[in-house]
Amino acid sequence: MSTTMPDIANHTTAQTEGTLDWVGMSNIEMPIMLASKDESERMVSAHVDAFVNLKDPQAKGIHMSRLYLLIDELSNNGVLNYQTLVTLLDGFISSHHDLSDNAKVQFKFDYHLRRKSLISGKQGWKAYPVTLTGRLNKGELTIELSVDVRYSSTCPCSAALARQLIQRAFKDTFLNEQSVDLNDVHEWLGTTDGIIATPHSQRSVAEVKVKLGANIKDLPITDIVNAIEDALQTPVQAAVKREDEQEFARLNGQNLMFCEDAARRLQHIMLANSDYDDFWLKINHLESLHAHDAVSITTKGVVGGYQP
Repeated sequence: MSTTMPDIANHTTAQTEGTLDWVGMSNIEMPIMLASKDESERMVSAHVDAFVNLKDPQAKGIHMSRLYLLIDELSNNGVLNYQTLVTLLDGFISSHHDLSDNAKVQFKFDYHLRRKSLISGKQGWKAYPVTLTGRLNKGELTIELSVDVRYSSTCPCSAALARQLIQRAFKDTFLNEQSVDLNDVHEWLGTTDGIIATPHSQRSVAEVKVKLGANIKDLPITDIVNAIEDALQTPVQAAVKREDEQEFARLNGQNLMFCEDAARRLQHIMLANSDYDDFWLKINHLESLHAHDAVSITTKGVVGGYQP
C-alpha cells in the first residue's frame, strides 16, 4: 500500500490557463511580537493577509502552507519590524520561485499606548487601530503604515449660533437694568438660562496612511499618533477626572473645526515630514446633527502615488 500522498498543486495543470494577480490567505489569526520606535517590544493580536501572484498560467495553484509557516516562524521566533517584514516578503517569493515574483503581506492589530490625562496626571490605555502592509513587486519594495486616531470635533457654525443665542439671552435679561452688576452676571452665566445653548460636537476619526521612506528602520507608530493628536488638540481621553473634563471642554471650545480644518492641519504636518514618501489621509466627523458623516480626504500629490 502506497504511503505517498498526492500533491495536486504540483502535478496537475490548471483547468483553465491564466495568470492571477494575488493568491493566498486572509484573516490569519496570529500573535505577533512587534517592535515600534521608542516603545518596548510587545505582543499584539494580529489578523494577517498573505499573498503571492501566480505567474505560471498552467500551474494549478500556489503552496499556501509555505506562506503560513513563514508567518508562524515569525510569530514564534521573531519580532516584526521593518527589516523582518522585508525578509518575510523575500521568503514568500523564494518559496514560490517558479510560480511568483510579487508578494504582499498585511498585519492588522490594535496598538495600545499609555496616555496621560490633561490636568490630573492620571494615566490610561488607548487602543489605536494599525495596519502594516508590505509589498514586493518584481524587486520594488513598498512599506505602508496606517493609523486611526479618534478625537472630538466641535462645529464652528453651531458655536457661532450658540453664542448668538447667549448674547440674545443676556440682552433680554439685563436690557432694563440701569446698571449691570458684575456678580449678577457672574451668577447668571453659571445657569442654564445664561448658557442657553451649546455647540454640537462629535467623536471623529483621522485615518492616516504613509509610505515609509528607505531611511526608516523603526516603525513610527507613536510618532504618527503624537503628530496627529498634537495637531488636532482634542484626542479622546482615557482616565478622566472632573478637571480633565473641564480642560477637554476648553480645548474643544478653542479648537473649533470643520472636517476641512482638521484635514488641513494634518496635511500641513505631513508635508513637513520628509520621512514619508507619500501620505493619504481621511477625516471622518461622525455627525451628531446630521444622519450622515462629514468627510475630507487629501494626499501628498505624488505623481503615481496615492489617489484621493
